[in-house]
Amino acid sequence: MRKSYFRSIIPVMLAAAVLAIMFRSWLFASYVVNGESMEPTLYDGNLLMVNKVVYNLTDVDRFDIIVFHANEQNDYVKRVIGLPGDEITYEDDKLYINGEHVQEKFLDPFQKVADSKPYTEDFTLEGVTGLAKVPEGKLFVMGDNRRDSLDSRKIGFIEVGELVGKVDIKYWPFSEMTLSFG
Repeated sequence: MRKSYFRSIIPVMLAAAVLAIMFRSWLFASYVVNGESMEPTLYDGNLLMVNKVVYNLTDVDRFDIIVFHANEQNDYVKRVIGLPGDEITYEDDKLYINGEHVQEKFLDPFQKVADSKPYTEDFTLEGVTGLAKVPEGKLFVMGDNRRDSLDSRKIGFIEVGELVGKVDIKYWPFSEMTLSFG
């Protein structure tokens, strides 16, 4: 009786293992935050679960936190600021998209720091990229630590094809677990 029981569960266990590997490989990925560019939202060493299903532009929303291939060796975590067709200006610590002020509530507590420097320096999209609008198939991204982030202001637009996915869960440390961003 025992041998037949074990023989019957082996295929179930193998199928479960295969499904787990497929689920992990195709749908989700785990990433470790490396650096300070997304502070105060994400900190160095945070562990993230990235939804890899978000691979096309129709699934990306403004202010989503995404992971993308920055180069052959590195993936970056940044926040989507501009979508295709957007005109972007930053003036007096305020974001303007297509001429309208857009709130960035996630930055509110950090824009009111004691020093007199703006949290985000003034810029125009054209001034940092040479183009007045975000081109089709591309995104403009920024780190939440606006004073210390290597983002689209320096590296340019992100190709949609370079997206790994959208950050859905910060799961480490457990005390700071967050289930949704953006």
